Amino acid sequence: MRFVLAIVAFVVAAVMIAVGIAQRTVFAPPSQVSVSTTVTGDPRFVVIDGSVLNSHVGQQTLTIAGAPAKDQVVAYGRTADVMAWLGDETYAKVSYDKADVALKSRLVKADDDGGGASGSGDGSTATPTPTATPTPTATPGKTATTAGPNPKGSDLWLEEFDGDDATLTRMNVPDTVSVIVATDGTKPAPDQIRLVWPLDTSTPWSAPLIIGGLGLLVIGLGLYLWGLYSHRKARGPRRKGGPKMPKLPKAPKYKPSKAVEATPKGRRSTRRAMVAIPVVLVGAIALTGCSDLFVQPKATPVPTATPIATDLPKAKDVTPPAVTVPQLEGIMKRVSTVITNADTKADATLAATRLTGPALQLRQANYAIRAKKADEPVLPPITSGPFQVTLPQATDSWPRVVTTVMRSDDKSKAPVALALVQKSPRDNYLVDYAISLEPDVTVPDLAPASIGAAVVPPDSKLLKMPPKDVAAAYGDILMNGQASKSYPLFEAKGDSLRTAVGSDYKAKAKANLSKTASLEYTNEVPADKTIAMATNNSGAIVWTTLNEFETTKVVEAGAEVTLTAGGAAEALLGASSSKTGVQMTYSYQLAFYVPPAGSTDPITLLGFAQGLTAIKEVQ
Repeated sequence: MRFVLAIVAFVVAAVMIAVGIAQRTVFAPPSQVSVSTTVTGDPRFVVIDGSVLNSHVGQQTLTIAGAPAKDQVVAYGRTADVMAWLGDETYAKVSYDKADVALKSRLVKADDDGGGASGSGDGSTATPTPTATPTPTATPGKTATTAGPNPKGSDLWLEEFDGDDATLTRMNVPDTVSVIVATDGTKPAPDQIRLVWPLDTSTPWSAPLIIGGLGLLVIGLGLYLWGLYSHRKARGPRRKGGPKMPKLPKAPKYKPSKAVEATPKGRRSTRRAMVAIPVVLVGAIALTGCSDLFVQPKATPVPTATPIATDLPKAKDVTPPAVTVPQLEGIMKRVSTVITNADTKADATLAATRLTGPALQLRQANYAIRAKKADEPVLPPITSGPFQVTLPQATDSWPRVVTTVMRSDDKSKAPVALALVQKSPRDNYLVDYAISLEPDVTVPDLAPASIGAAVVPPDSKLLKMPPKDVAAAYGDILMNGQASKSYPLFEAKGDSLRTAVGSDYKAKAKANLSKTASLEYTNEVPADKTIAMATNNSGAIVWTTLNEFETTKVVEAGAEVTLTAGGAAEALLGASSSKTGVQMTYSYQLAFYVPPAGSTDPITLLGFAQGLTAIKEVQ
C-alpha cells in the first residue's frame, strides 16, 4: 500500500510542478496590450480623449511618429480646456473600439463636438473664443499652409512634451483629461498613433503549485523508502522440518574500550545513513530552488508625468480651479524666465509678453529711467517659487484669475504677491499686479488651491465696501488723512505707504516749496483694474491700482522748476528743468483685505508697489 501511495504522490507532484512552471512560461499572460492607428486627412491636431486613455487599467504609454521629431508636441490638459483652445479648428478625434481592440480616428470640428469656451462662471465674464485664421479643407496627401494656433508653450496644459521627448510619452491621467498631438499648428500632426497599457502578469497559483509539488515529492519518496524498509524487514527463510544443524561454539565477544566509538552494525544501519542523505538533499533542493517563487515579476520602473489626479476635483458638479499647483509652477517658471531676461536687457517689448496693466506700466518706466540713469535700481524680481499661498479662481470660463504669494529665499526681503490674468484660452497668463507684502501682515484664511475661490463682482454689496470703491477711499486718506470720511474704515497701524506718501508727507512738501511755484496733488482710479477674490470668511482680497499726480507749476515770471539732478524724474523727462512746470504720475499697486458686510474689522492694506511711471511738462 505504501508503494501505491508513493507512486500516486510522485504523479501528483509531477503534475503540480509542471503546471506551476507552465504558468510562468508557456501559459504566461502577455505583459501589455498595444493598439495603433494611422490618422488620415493630414489634420493639424489629433485629440485622444481621457476615456480612450483609460480603456485599460494602468499607466498609458503614447508613441507618435509621422512628423519631424523636432516639431512634435504632445500635451495634455482638462478636456474642456483642450476643446476651448481648439475653438473652431478641425482635428482628428481618436476613439477605441473594444470589440476589435483597435484605435480609430475621424475628422471633426471642435465646436461641433461640444467644445469651445463655456459660459460665464461665478463672478466672471465669458470672453468669446478668438476666431483663428480660416483653415482650408484638409485634403489627403496635401499639407495645410495657412498658419494656425501653435499649442507649444500654452499655459492651459497640465504637462507638455516637445521634440524628442514627445516621441514616447508615459502618463497616468484621469477620464477628465485629454491629450493633444500636433506640430506647430500649421504643418500636419504626427499621424502614427500607438497606445500601450501594461497587463497584470502575476501568477498567484504558480508558487503554491511548485512548492506543493516538491512537498508531495518528498512525501512520496518517504513513503517509498518506508515501504522498502518494511518489505525487507519482513523477508526471511520460511522452511520448517528436518534435523537442526548443531550450533557452533560462540567466539568470545570483543568489547571495545570506552575511548573507541562503536560504528553502526549491519546492512540496515548503512542503509539508514544512505536513506537520510537523499531525504535531506531533496528538502534542501526544494527550499533552495523555490526561494524566489513568491516574487512576482515587476515591470521596470519608468519616469512618469507629474501626477495630477489629486489636484482635480472629483465631483462632476464642482467647478474646477483655473490651474493646479503643478501647472502654476510651470507657468511661473516661464514667467520668471521671461521677466528676468527682460529686466536684464531692459526690454519692454519682451516684458509685455508676460506683464500687463499696472505691473507692466511700472516696469516700462523703470526701463526708460535705467536707459538714462545707470545707477537706477532694478525692480524686485519675479521668482518661480516657492509658493507661500496659491489661490486660483474656480471657473471653467474666461477671463481667469490666479493669485499667489512667492516667498523669497532672502529673509530680509518681503514676499511678493502676484495676480495673474488669462483673457482667453489661447492667451497665456499675464502678471497684472506684483506687490511686496507689508511686514507682519496676516493673510486671512483662503480656500485650498485644489478647490479655488470665486471672483467677487466689483460692485458687490456683501463686503464692507464694494471693491471698485476701495482705491478711491484709500486715495482720499492719502490726500486728507484723518479729515477723510474713509479714515475710520481703514487700519492705520502697519500701513507704511500712508507714512511714506500720506497727508503729512504732502503737507511738508508744500511747506518746503519755493514761493515761485505751486504744488498740487490729485489722484484717480483707472477703470476696470480691480480684482477681488473671496476669502473663507465671506470677505475678499482686493487688488486695485491708484494713480497720483504731483503737479508743480511756475507762478512767477522768469522762474523755473528744477528737477533733482541725476534723479529718476530728470531721466524720464529728458530735461533738468521746466519754465512752465511738470506733472509727475506715481502709480500705486495695492492689495487690501476687505471684511464682509457688518464686520467691525477694518480694511487692511496687505501690500503695495509704487513708483514714478510718467512725467510731462504742463502749460
